[in-house]
Amino acid sequence: MPGDPGPEPLAVTRLVAVALDEDLGPAPGRDVTTQATVDPQARGRADVVARDAGAIAGLVVVPEVLDQVADRLGLPRATVTWHVHDGTVVDAGTVLATVEGPTHVLLVAERTLLNLVSRASGVATHTYRWTQALTGTGAQVLDTRKTTPGLRALEKYAVRCGGGTNKRMGLYDVAMVKDNHVVAAGSVARAVRAVRERFPDVAVQVEVDRPEQADEALDAGADFLLLDNMDTATLTATVAAVRARTAGVGHVDLEATGNLTLDRAREVALTGVDYLSVGALTHSSPVLDVALDLDPRSVTVATQGLPAAGAPVSRP
Repeated sequence: MPGDPGPEPLAVTRLVAVALDEDLGPAPGRDVTTQATVDPQARGRADVVARDAGAIAGLVVVPEVLDQVADRLGLPRATVTWHVHDGTVVDAGTVLATVEGPTHVLLVAERTLLNLVSRASGVATHTYRWTQALTGTGAQVLDTRKTTPGLRALEKYAVRCGGGTNKRMGLYDVAMVKDNHVVAAGSVARAVRAVRERFPDVAVQVEVDRPEQADEALDAGADFLLLDNMDTATLTATVAAVRARTAGVGHVDLEATGNLTLDRAREVALTGVDYLSVGALTHSSPVLDVALDLDPRSVTVATQGLPAAGAPVSRP
């Protein structure tokens, strides 16, 4: 996506390596169908096509998948011609990219490539629907840590491609004091104070589910309040009380969270919260159907090493 650096290159490299190990077996691995039926010298061209309309994400991983497959097979690397970029909203049938190179590379890479692009584009498309629902309210949609293990960097990038915002990448970059932390520490104030003393460089967020807890969190010096599972009336009153209390002092970010739906999104946003956090962006988004279509006109047919037509084939 223009202006977005995307997932860290090392994260992409690791993700693709693990995904290929799953599909091919331990490196270098093998594709028994392609390697039996396609001559390694054959070349071809294929289009990556969106079968559904939606917001696109994950194209950033395509070259890495192709390169790792080529390197594992000891074949020349494929080339990619881009027709759209991550973050583009497309119609069904849109060609996203064209890949050209050894047919072995294209076919071995196909499923891993499509799994990642389809998953990321599904997250981006779901996020895009939320951003459209919030247009004009001033509120933004946030993701959570409810991500697919191993896919966090890609899924959070996909949220950004859909117009959403990343809340925190993990447990290391922002402190979030939730109910269990309060129980363990003894109080909100003690929990916040402990974080301030141990990790003074991080922002401190506090989860509250009652208006009086918001006051306690503000007294403790929280930078950000998560207003959890509040109905619209309670949310409206809590936001108003916090804004009145902090007027002229400094802005405290407020986030609605818990049991949010698209149907209710705008109503919640209009209470005055800054953010709506939606775990479903990453844990429940359906994939966007993306396919790889090999152009039969582009395939150079080579038969070296393959059984002749009609020849007997030995079976184990």
